[in-house]
Amino acid sequence: MEERGNKTIMCSVLFLDIVEYSKKPVSGQIALKDGFNAFLAAAIRDVPANDRIILDTGDGAAISFMGDVEDALKTALILRKKLLTEGVHMDPPLLLRMGINLGPVRLVKDINDQPNIVGDGINVAQRINGFAKSGQILVSRSYYEAVSRLSQEYVGMFDYQGSRTDKHVREHEVYAIGHPDDIIAAQQKPDDNDVSGTVGGQGAGQGENGWMQAARSTFQNASNQQRALYVATIAGALLLLIVVAVKITHRPAAPLPQAAEASAPAVVQAASEVAAAPPKIAEPIAEKKPKAVQPAQEKSRRAPAEQEKAGKEVSTKRTLEETTAVVPGAAALVSVAVTPWGEIYLDGRMQGVSPPLVELQVAPGKHEIEIRNTTFPAYTQSIHVKADEKIKIKHKFTN
Repeated sequence: MEERGNKTIMCSVLFLDIVEYSKKPVSGQIALKDGFNAFLAAAIRDVPANDRIILDTGDGAAISFMGDVEDALKTALILRKKLLTEGVHMDPPLLLRMGINLGPVRLVKDINDQPNIVGDGINVAQRINGFAKSGQILVSRSYYEAVSRLSQEYVGMFDYQGSRTDKHVREHEVYAIGHPDDIIAAQQKPDDNDVSGTVGGQGAGQGENGWMQAARSTFQNASNQQRALYVATIAGALLLLIVVAVKITHRPAAPLPQAAEASAPAVVQAASEVAAAPPKIAEPIAEKKPKAVQPAQEKSRRAPAEQEKAGKEVSTKRTLEETTAVVPGAAALVSVAVTPWGEIYLDGRMQGVSPPLVELQVAPGKHEIEIRNTTFPAYTQSIHVKADEKIKIKHKFTN
């Protein structure tokens, strides 16, 4: 370590923070920090002390690995396994966000004459960590480019997540390892009679759970525009099914045999009367013809059917109106801006990080906007939006 002092080097940095640490009481924070320290100590046990520097950030830690570039990845995977098997069952549950970056750092001494690291390498690692969801591991493009060259096995571990913008309007391309749904599945208690609900289990219901999780993962990772497209597609499919069902329901019924048999003699008799009568009385006979074909009993028998048909048309119209009400074209636009930064949740679902400006397309009705920051208490606001309405929400976290 002394040989590297006051030098700028390239190293991998793993940045960790405990989810919702600041919301817990002091006793809960102590329990979480003790569990975190124990997990971290076990994860870095095989990394030589001279090849790492650990910085305590209060609600987490930043570890700089100056040896093998793989050390950061191995440590993150060990921690993630600990979370799946032990952390989610703690009281309170221990959940982490993890971000890895490869970049330049400078080795310095802190105020207590202890080794410390500063520089862009650790700053970007913190930004990548901020983009991660609970239980997720995200890495920067620079780290992915380096570690994916070491083994073909590493290439298949990463899933490209696109570009993210930090509070300084700097773009970062990120890659994910696994998905937070694994953490959610581990928190659920497995059924003794159904092994498909267990982590890594094999069973008859595993296929169904797999495609449902895949669909949920795809929707959660999609952008706001992609989510709007998904909703529009589903709404269009439902509308098409309703139209087909209405056409099948209201298909004209075949005429009753009794009515056909009763009307045939009347038609023949009316035709014969018209042919035999002189031209002057042809018009009165034509006026009496509808009475013979459609007697009063036939009208009374068809009245309930016509009323039922009218009721179904009204019900179908209401169903179509309710279905089209959720089409994105009638959605409201909610713009959220946060200072200095915050995670935006709509009705309990993560939508993004502000800054930059986050624009949400929401269905008309009541919704709850929650803004979270790991340093300050969460801010919550209930809104009631109308179709095509535009709402702006600005919030500033202050001490």
